[in-house]
Formats: sequence, structure tokens, C-alpha cells
Amino acid sequence: MTITCFIRYQIDPFQRDGFKQYAENWGRIIPRCGGHLLGYFLPHEGTNDIAWGLIAFASLAAYEAYRARLKADAESRANFAFAQAKRFILREERSFVEIVEGTFGLPSTLGSPA
Repeated sequence: MTITCFIRYQIDPFQRDGFKQYAENWGRIIPRCGGHLLGYFLPHEGTNDIAWGLIAFASLAAYEAYRARLKADAESRANFAFAQAKRFILREERSFVEIVEGTFGLPSTLGSPA
């Protein structure tokens, strides 16, 4: 079973660049600690204070092992400290979701031969 940790962030829109740096840092840390990073997403149009991060795991046990590795990782601890010091994350919510088979990662058929 694959699960995805769906993280919804409420961010300070005036500190968007700080959150971007935070997310870029996770791009190095998460794979090293055992998570499959699907991506971080910043607001582009519309609501300007909501961002997302999506990280996949084989199971909840794999997620728990990953969390333990994050706590032991110096760069991870530094990234958490950076976010706390700069206060660009106002709120964070985590949900765990599973993929509905046959609905994820499908390419567009627009312009494909019939």
C-alpha cells in the first residue's frame, strides 16, 4: 500500500521566498531520509497564502521510520529551526491519503492520435 502525506501550509504571503527556500531544502533532505518527494507547491494565482507538500511512503510504518530519521538528521533540524525563526509558516495540517488506482499520473490525451 502506498500512502501520501499531504501537507497543507498556511504561509505568510510576504515571506513566500522564505517558504520557497524551506521547500527547496526539503528537496535534498526528504529523499535522503526515505521519503518519496512528489513535490512542494507554492500559490501562483488565487489564494496567496496556501502551499502544499506531498510525500509518498510504502506504509505508515515507513513514514514513522522516516520521521525518526528526520529527527536525527542535522540538515533537517536546521530547516525546521529556519522555519521557526523566520515564522513564514502560520499553520500546518497533515492528511494521509491513498491513490485511487487508475487516476494518478495519467498523461493528457489532447493532441494524441485517436
